[in-house]
Amino acid sequence: MKHGKVTIALVALNIMMYFIEAILSRNIIWISTNVLALLGQVNYYVIHGAWWQLITAMFVHVGLLHIALNMFFLYQLGSQLENLFGGKVLLITYLLSGLMGNLLTLLFLPPYTISAGASGAVFGVVGVLIMATGIMGGNMASAILNAFILFAINSVFPGVNAYAHLGGLLTGSVIGLYKGKELKRKMLEMMY
Repeated sequence: MKHGKVTIALVALNIMMYFIEAILSRNIIWISTNVLALLGQVNYYVIHGAWWQLITAMFVHVGLLHIALNMFFLYQLGSQLENLFGGKVLLITYLLSGLMGNLLTLLFLPPYTISAGASGAVFGVVGVLIMATGIMGGNMASAILNAFILFAINSVFPGVNAYAHLGGLLTGSVIGLYKGKELKRKMLEMMY
């Protein structure tokens, strides 16, 4: 499997951001609450003008294990999406899914909630792949069930922002529905 430039750039950007966090926190394993409040998303701050946190939060992680897991899945799944639909679709999926996850966090979690991580964006990538696979394979019921099971399993762990995951997954699913239908149409045109 070819690893695309956008996948590598997104992973590199997240890792660079983590190094900045670690330097500011003076700890590479766990990022301090003050740094997370500055660079991640604090709903109260967003409501009072720090709108950019809705974007920066999708590149900020709370600890070494957090970023390692998110980057592993972003690298693996982002490469698949980029190979299938191109770097532009991956970038749009990452940004829109992360943003939607952060907006749901803003709407449904308390004002002083601190949120950070790429998992909403990664769930968007998963949503695209699941829906496109469902369309190409002609089994949308299975695709929707797989998306639901993935969301349910990942929402039971303590400290997990289920709203970010849900926002990302739903956004990615919509993109995947559109791109999957487009791909299927192109493949059918090539056959005839």
